[in-house]
Amino acid sequence: MRKIECLAMILAGGKGSRLGVLTKNVAKPAVLFGAKYRIIDFTLSNCRNSGIDTVGILTQYQPLELNWYIGNGSSWDLDSDHGGTFVLPPYMNDKDSSNWYQGTADAIYQNLNFMDMIDPEYVLILSGDHIYSMDYGTMLAFHKKHKAKVTVSTLRVPMTDASRFGIMNTGDNMRIVEFEEKPAHPKSNLASMGIYIFDKETLKKYLIEDAARTDSDHDFGKNIIPRLLQDRVPVYAYPFEGYWKDVGTFESLWQANMDLLADNPPIRLNDPKWRIYSGSQSLPPHYIGPNASMVSSLAGEGSVILGKVLHSVIFYNVVVEEDTQIIDSVLMPGTVVERGAVVDHAILGERCRVQAGCEIHGQSGAIRVYGNDDIIPGPNANTLGHSVPPVKGKEEEKKGAVVNG
Repeated sequence: MRKIECLAMILAGGKGSRLGVLTKNVAKPAVLFGAKYRIIDFTLSNCRNSGIDTVGILTQYQPLELNWYIGNGSSWDLDSDHGGTFVLPPYMNDKDSSNWYQGTADAIYQNLNFMDMIDPEYVLILSGDHIYSMDYGTMLAFHKKHKAKVTVSTLRVPMTDASRFGIMNTGDNMRIVEFEEKPAHPKSNLASMGIYIFDKETLKKYLIEDAARTDSDHDFGKNIIPRLLQDRVPVYAYPFEGYWKDVGTFESLWQANMDLLADNPPIRLNDPKWRIYSGSQSLPPHYIGPNASMVSSLAGEGSVILGKVLHSVIFYNVVVEEDTQIIDSVLMPGTVVERGAVVDHAILGERCRVQAGCEIHGQSGAIRVYGNDDIIPGPNANTLGHSVPPVKGKEEEKKGAVVNG
């Protein structure tokens, strides 16, 4: 294999437990988004658009659907002879027969052999579960300009939210002088995005040292970055300006979908210079019936819209029957909303069926969420099979959860 400048390693094994019923059978990066995409499409598209064509994808939790979806990377033009996508699950070795990834740093450590095989000059470490568009080439140029050993991508967040993030405190030249993990009283609002560029040898040295520590969580934010700063290694903060969202909760996933529906959305899916690629289904065009209406909404291929859809995201193969109202909601593939039903401020998983006359009413901060294959009965339904009444409070893992923001 030819010598490459930069290898991307995508951490895609997250369970996404706060997404409850939506991640029961799939890893968080495989969760559906935006009428035709999955969350990992954004990171893979960023790699493709940035000219990074060698990508390792570290999987762990419920990897089958994600592995099937990624395939050989051809949907993102990452199947070239001189690059490609490499799915990297945990594997048994001579030292440990149950060697699951124990943290973000441990996941990369367990794949040092792969990294040595590729032998890049730089390693770009990414998360597979964020929604954003970013040119990693610009970040790499920043890394080189500052002669950094490590560069951390950062984003300004509201000061009131800073205590939820890893916060970087920097000098005038953006060199990081202090890292605070979710500080109660943050000194700045420069938050880590969990995106790192390392010189390969620096990364390897600190991963090997960290693996030998019994007191480590084997995490980049908690362990690796603080030790680099303690050793006065030149670590710089790259200032990213743009849309970035960690869709780790029902509310944030719903809001990110709603963000796509603005007249001038903060992230553009139709930017010809920065396309978001996906493993799209080969389906017929969507159909909007003669008495239907769609306002400020997205509709995926193969969907049939016969009712009223307002400010909603409709995935492929969804059927919305006559006299229905879909408002501020996300309907995932295969869902059917029967005649006379109302769905308001909700996320419906794949192949849900909302029976005739049923009314689902959530609100911003309390989105109603149903899992795959749920049947939500109407007022006069004699339901056969599985039906789920909404439940309140913190029981997010249950189907039909009411999620308080």
